[in-house]
Amino acid sequence: MIGKTVMVTGANSGIGKVTALELARKGATVVMMCRNRSKAEAAQAEIIAQSGNDQVELIIADFAALDSVRRGAAEFLARHDRLHVLVNNAGLYVDQRTLSHDGYELTFAVNHLAPFLLTNLLLDVLRAAAPARVVNVSSGAHMAGHIRFNDLQATRGYIGFRAYSDSKLANILFSNELARRMAGSGVTSNSLHPGAVNTNFATGSQGIFQFIFNLARPFFISPEQGAQTSIYLASSPEVEGISGKYFADQRPQRASNEANNVAVQQKLWEVSSQLVGLG
Repeated sequence: MIGKTVMVTGANSGIGKVTALELARKGATVVMMCRNRSKAEAAQAEIIAQSGNDQVELIIADFAALDSVRRGAAEFLARHDRLHVLVNNAGLYVDQRTLSHDGYELTFAVNHLAPFLLTNLLLDVLRAAAPARVVNVSSGAHMAGHIRFNDLQATRGYIGFRAYSDSKLANILFSNELARRMAGSGVTSNSLHPGAVNTNFATGSQGIFQFIFNLARPFFISPEQGAQTSIYLASSPEVEGISGKYFADQRPQRASNEANNVAVQQKLWEVSSQLVGLG
């Protein structure tokens, strides 16, 4: 990865931090895009110390606000004219229906709309760096997801896990549609399930989901294990040129039928473009 520039979103904790650290160890220039400056600066210092690579940069952007995503992308473009790998890792889970800065349901906004916008804003520098890769961190929870185009903002009967599952399905739909649109450009797009990872994810949630989550937590894998497929898709020569696939345990897997529905992929792209102001 020496000579390559990589961006990892949500890189100050969990599998995002491990991904950033391991790519730094491989010699990449790593750009961490994070929301919380103090936590991000602490993680940045730790990654530099552990990797021995001082080419670890920081961009602060809040994925709950699309203007903040735009500013973050503009800051990257002001520094770099090439992006070899974009790892869309940042995500959240919330119990109660909450609105983003732009008035969208928060889970959908942070987990789907923000990385959708960010990726589109960086497509030119990804093309310029070809062969380049987009790595989209989804989840096996997408199997329970469904895109309700008549209620994308989850205004009726909000359930946190359903909103999360829907957003993870959206990640794969976006990833697959991006792969098709980038065909022949040298830019690949793949999605992945990291596994059930023992991080601080969803620690503030309540109710039945948190109860089940806590029961299962002792059986979860470590962030180091959970980051392996992200690192593999970002750096391995084995996946050079492979695009439009869904991976788990560093191997292609079958995603849900809806995730592979081309009509749904295309419609979600069109609707998302309108919601984020891309036309």
